[in-house]
Amino acid sequence: MPELGALTLLGFTGYAALLPVAPLWAVRGGADAAGAGLVNGVLLLATVLTQGFIPRALARVGWARVLIVGLLLLGLPSLATAASEDLRWILACSVVRGMGFAVLTVCGSSAVAMLVDPARRGAGIGAYGLAVAVPNVIVLSLAPWAAENLGYRFVFVVGTIPILAIPAAVALARQLPAAVPQTHLRQGTDQHETHPSPARSAVWRALLAPALILLSVTLAGGGVMTFLPQMVSNPTTVMVALLAFGAMTTASRWLVGTIADRHGAHGFVAPLLASAVVGLGFVAWAVRDADSPALLALGLGVLAAGLAYGALQNLTLLMAFNAVPPRRVGTASAVWNVGFDTGTGLGSVLVGVLATEAGFSVAMVAVGAVCAAAIPLALRTSPSFGSRP
Repeated sequence: MPELGALTLLGFTGYAALLPVAPLWAVRGGADAAGAGLVNGVLLLATVLTQGFIPRALARVGWARVLIVGLLLLGLPSLATAASEDLRWILACSVVRGMGFAVLTVCGSSAVAMLVDPARRGAGIGAYGLAVAVPNVIVLSLAPWAAENLGYRFVFVVGTIPILAIPAAVALARQLPAAVPQTHLRQGTDQHETHPSPARSAVWRALLAPALILLSVTLAGGGVMTFLPQMVSNPTTVMVALLAFGAMTTASRWLVGTIADRHGAHGFVAPLLASAVVGLGFVAWAVRDADSPALLALGLGVLAAGLAYGALQNLTLLMAFNAVPPRRVGTASAVWNVGFDTGTGLGSVLVGVLATEAGFSVAMVAVGAVCAAAIPLALRTSPSFGSRP
């Protein structure tokens, strides 16, 4: 899957570059924490509203055209963002970028399901997750430092990198029709299934649990990634903390796939949610004083939260794919991505609003409470849910 890897790396590099910097650009223009939170909130609202249309667009106009348009929508508005620090202009650019990001996310995860054998799907999702997470380790961590030291416009140029992924997108599109067995497209049963395809409503019910679990942990992750540069005043501390968060996210998302192929996903979900709760508690305690954060607590917090944030992305996607017949992988991909981006966007908005009213420590406690509320849902989910097909 080298073409998918290149597409993912380049696409998410552009996305990650602006994730912490666009809110800082808005603050530089006079926005408060709530306004800064809207920047990524609007981006991901546009993403969520667009994602449901992607499977239909793929069926009508094909993978190549959809991917090319998506990469242009994600990359070009990065330069436009540099034209003004006005919050309304930044939000308008975020809407367009969100539409492009919707294409990248749904197409990427759908392609994994089509290209990888179901018995090795966890490992395949892990490799895909590695390609997603590497930009979040390097680019997202360095972007605030680069904005302050090399200039915001340098970061906005980096944000156009998704355009360079167009050749990889065209090459990937040529492989996908041949990668989908015809039995996956039949209206009846599949040769790999022992029961008829479930009704559409049953498919949506099966996807609800992983989507809600994912939403809770991405709510926390979105808040940490967006606002850590504002929670801590020292740029070096911010860079190291984001690197630690990203590195743990990358490692856990990559390694948990093979483990889930052997043992199933269910048993790991509740402990990982608990890890997120503990980590966010440490972060909340550490950032009470932005000028003098408790560094040990901050380090432990971002590591524990990053462990949950990375691993649960992989596990919930595996659960979603295993909950539906093969011809429904597009639906599973879209629903999973809606959960991911809704959580990330809500995290940005919720933390921004709460921080404006009560401070970042209270905001971190609040998103930790959301993760805690998802633990009973994980425990009630059937052990067979998300097991190896």
